Amino acid sequence: MKTQTYTKKDIVKRVANQTNSSIDQTAPYVNEIFGAIREMMSEDHGNIRIEVRNFGVFEVKPTKAKPRARNPRTNEEVYVPAHKKSHFKPGKILKQILKQPI
Repeated sequence: MKTQTYTKKDIVKRVANQTNSSIDQTAPYVNEIFGAIREMMSEDHGNIRIEVRNFGVFEVKPTKAKPRARNPRTNEEVYVPAHKKSHFKPGKILKQILKQPI
């Protein structure tokens, strides 16, 4: 099965078509939305939750340091420092759409 990849440019084109705007008018708004989400997710809070109603939830959670992780290729033990991880949980409407048979 071939994977369909969409870029930010594809999102700009679709929003421009749906709003009857030009791509040049729409691109700055889409860029600002993604920039705002990126800034909010990179803030120095412990847990971050961005809820977009009827779409889903973006979450950022801190992870603990792992002093004894193992590289599976070389079996070498390595230290993995504490970091943040992101997670997306689809909303109710999106879940229903994704559960429909192909």
